[in-house]
Amino acid sequence: MKVFLTGATGFIGQALVRALRRRSWDVQALVRDVNGAPARWLTEKGVQLVPGDVTQREGLRQAVAGSDVVLHNAGVYEFGSDAALRARMEAVNVQGTANVLGAALEAGVPRTVYVSTVWALGPSGLLPAQAEVRDETQRHSGQYLTPYERTKAEAHQVALALRGRGLPLVIGMPNAVSGANDHSIFGYLLRLYLLHALPPIGWSADAVFSFVEVDALAEGLCLAAEKAPIGGDYLFCGEPTSIRGLFGLWSRSPGGMKHLLWLPSWLAGLLMLPLQPLQRAIGLPAFLSREAVEASRAHLNYTSARARRELGWNHPSPDAMWERIVRRERELVSQRRGFLARLRPQAVIPD
Repeated sequence: MKVFLTGATGFIGQALVRALRRRSWDVQALVRDVNGAPARWLTEKGVQLVPGDVTQREGLRQAVAGSDVVLHNAGVYEFGSDAALRARMEAVNVQGTANVLGAALEAGVPRTVYVSTVWALGPSGLLPAQAEVRDETQRHSGQYLTPYERTKAEAHQVALALRGRGLPLVIGMPNAVSGANDHSIFGYLLRLYLLHALPPIGWSADAVFSFVEVDALAEGLCLAAEKAPIGGDYLFCGEPTSIRGLFGLWSRSPGGMKHLLWLPSWLAGLLMLPLQPLQRAIGLPAFLSREAVEASRAHLNYTSARARRELGWNHPSPDAMWERIVRRERELVSQRRGFLARLRPQAVIPD
C-alpha cells in the first residue's frame, strides 16, 4: 500500500511512521525541512520525502496523485497562544486541512484518513459537573475554550464538507495523546515531576481525560487506513482518568513532590499570566498558561467502543500505559544534560 502522510515529523507522526513501516507500506511524507534531523530520520526509515507545506495548495494534487491512502496528520497543537501562534493554527489546522483533503479529492485518491481530535466534538462536560461518557455522535456546541479547540473544530467541519462532496474519508479522533517525549502540557508536567521540579499544587483535579498512548493511536490509525468503511468516524481513547488520578499514577515512580494543594481554576489562571512570557523568553512553549487552565475545565470522557468493535483496536490499561511511559521518559531525560535540555522533548527519539 502506498501512503501519503502529512505531519510525519511530529509526535504522532513519528509513531505513525513506525507503525506504517512495520506493515512494509510505502510511505511518502510531506516535509517542510528536508535537511532537519526529523527528515533524516524519515529517510533512514525508508520514507520518501516530498518537499512542501500543507499551507501551500500548489503542487499538492500532483504530490498525492497515485497514493492508495492520504493520511492527513499535520496540525499545530499548543496552549498559551499569542497572535502569531493563533495565525499559524488557522493556517495549518484549518486551511491546511482544506488544502490536503481538497487535493486528495481532486486527484481521485481512493481513501483518505484525517486525524482530527475529540476537541472537534467539544467537551463531554464542564467542571464541576460529573463527566458524561460520549461517543462519535457528539456535536460541538460552538463554545470554545481555546484557539486550538476552535481551529480543530473548524477543520473537522471542513473535512465533513469535503466528504459531502464525495471525498472517500475516514476520520480518527484521538483523546489526550500521551507518550514518552510528549510535547503537550502533560509531557512537560511529567518531565518536571521526574526532574523533582513539579510544585505540589495543581488545578482541575476532577477533570476526566481518556488518555491514549501514542503508539496505540498509531496502530488504530493504521487499522482505519486498512479496513475502516468509508464514511466512518472513530474515537481513539483509553480508560477515563482524572487529573488527580493521573498524578497518583505518576507518584508510584520516584520523582518530585506529591500534590498537596488543588487551586480553583480562576486562581490558577491568574498565576499563569506572568509565567507565559517567562517561558517564551527561555525558549519554551507557554505550556503553563491560562489556556491550559481553561482547557482543563473540560471533561473529555469519550469511548472508543466503535473502534474496538469494528477495527479490533485495543488499548493498554492506565497502569500499564503510564508505567511504560514513565520508564521510557526517565531513560530519555537521563541522556541529556542541563535542566532546559531535559525538560524539552527531543526532535527524534531512538527506537
